[in-house]
Amino acid sequence: MINSKYLLFLMVISGMLGCNAQVKSAGNPVIKGWYADPEGAIFEGKYFIYPTYSDKYEKQVFMDAFSSKDLVTWQKHERIIDTASVKWAKYAMWAPSIIEKKGKYFLFFSANDIQKDNQGGGIGIAVASHPEGPFKDYLGKPLIDKFYNGAQPIDQFVFKDGDNYYLIYGGWRHCNMALLNDDFTGFKTIDGETFKEITPQDYVEGPFMFKRNGKYYFMWSEGDWTGPDYKVAYAIADSPMGPFKRIATVLEQDPAVARGAGHHSLIKIPGKDEWYIVYHRRPIGDTNGNHRATCIEKLEFDKDGFIKKVQLTDKGVSARPLKKK
Repeated sequence: MINSKYLLFLMVISGMLGCNAQVKSAGNPVIKGWYADPEGAIFEGKYFIYPTYSDKYEKQVFMDAFSSKDLVTWQKHERIIDTASVKWAKYAMWAPSIIEKKGKYFLFFSANDIQKDNQGGGIGIAVASHPEGPFKDYLGKPLIDKFYNGAQPIDQFVFKDGDNYYLIYGGWRHCNMALLNDDFTGFKTIDGETFKEITPQDYVEGPFMFKRNGKYYFMWSEGDWTGPDYKVAYAIADSPMGPFKRIATVLEQDPAVARGAGHHSLIKIPGKDEWYIVYHRRPIGDTNGNHRATCIEKLEFDKDGFIKKVQLTDKGVSARPLKKK
């Protein structure tokens, strides 16, 4: 007969081992509240997510950020920027993109959802000394406030390639690339053009670019942002200017998990060929157009360098602490 105290000891120990053996997962969505168009980044040894606050246009007057040491537990940084610090921005602050340069953090964003030239709004820049802000207007005016090549000035992404910093942006089914000047106050030219159109087949919005094994991967969102057909596709080229020929869809809805998955970014683990996709999606059965939730999944490649189809999950990703420097 087993001693009752010994049996209790075994139960406690086995329970502890069981807890330790379980891999902690983030769960999707990874952050509470309605957030969309997330940009993932790594700064100062932490993961960051910079999303759009998803609500009616007139309520989109600020942006929050979130940081984590392990992709699982997230800290909210409230109102890292708002229209009070950007006098020309009135509403519809969308799709932040951030990059560090010489110890400063530059946050690119769009505001006012302009529908024509000289309406007042477009793509702007804010700057801060820390990744969690607070951010202040950098130029005092939009960086881009007109339509070039038919591209609405929204959905900006900053891509660093060597010493070059490119701004890739555009809605209304057109995408432009522009080479930023050294202090981000304007642009240099590419092949004699300030705004070079790189629009691939079926492009709608949400551009993202990265480089892997010498190849340039260009990703974008297709479909209606409020609908179930919203998804992400990609192309590969030898140059950041393309040409980009659509290869496949890599992220889309799963009717058993969520609807309308799109407008993403990627996080790469430093020194590793290890990638995560940060994106938004819609809950099943929820018809409110602004109810978008930010999620994270693993992103993987096959042996030929093509991106594998991403599987939507409710579990999310396992804890992935960053190595301390």
